[in-house]
Amino acid sequence: MVGAGIAIVCGSLLGPACSTGSGSKVLRVGSDIEYAPIEFYKENSKQAQGLDYDLAQALGKKLGASVTFIDDTDFAGIIGALKAGRFDVVMSAMNDTAERRGKGVDFIDYFRAGSSILVQKGNPKGVKTPDDLCGATVSVQKGTTQDTDILTPQEAKCRSAGKALSVLRFEKDTDALQQVKNGRAVADLEDFPVAAYNAATSGGGADFEVVGEQVGAVGSYGIAVPSNNRALRDSLQAALTAIIKDGTYDKILARWNVSAGALKAATVNGGS
Repeated sequence: MVGAGIAIVCGSLLGPACSTGSGSKVLRVGSDIEYAPIEFYKENSKQAQGLDYDLAQALGKKLGASVTFIDDTDFAGIIGALKAGRFDVVMSAMNDTAERRGKGVDFIDYFRAGSSILVQKGNPKGVKTPDDLCGATVSVQKGTTQDTDILTPQEAKCRSAGKALSVLRFEKDTDALQQVKNGRAVADLEDFPVAAYNAATSGGGADFEVVGEQVGAVGSYGIAVPSNNRALRDSLQAALTAIIKDGTYDKILARWNVSAGALKAATVNGGS
């Protein structure tokens, strides 16, 4: 028994990869580390940081396991890589959705986030809502909620209105963001904490701004676990419950200025 009375057994909860050979436990977290402030690298290094990284380390402490982040898979293929056993869980600003659960994963929900529209500073095209994007070109990270749940239906809506929407889809959000910076796209759609962070930090705050209200459904980020590994799922849920109760969770969210997305309970499969 470790942490807040949470059991974790190498080879049972984490699978055979949890042992380093010395008896220590390792939780392998798959993540596409390109999404500040949720997960990103420290400048000029391969050291991960951000909300997901800090929360994962806190969960590992409760479980008595070290946590390592693995960044070798694009976001669109990361569930498939999880199912193939390349890591034990996914923690990558991933929304808990019915469509993703249908791919054979369960989610432990840990954060709430809607979507925001990010444009060039000064909003030269006057964008306020998704309807304002009709007739224009936008960019987005492929496979995200912003891609599948907002822009894909918006493409059909714009087409029906006779003003086609062109969507540039990229493996990395940093590439999508660059299209707005260089003027190839009028907007990039991102999760609200990411958009706010980029607007505040890129070019010292001179490159971008967030416009309008949050769009689309407000969803829950979840830690994805293969649905056939309920023991690991339940252990992580217990660990998340423990850090919520002892205040560690709130301190981590405050550190990254995302307290508005706090959840009060660790729910399994509570997303849309």
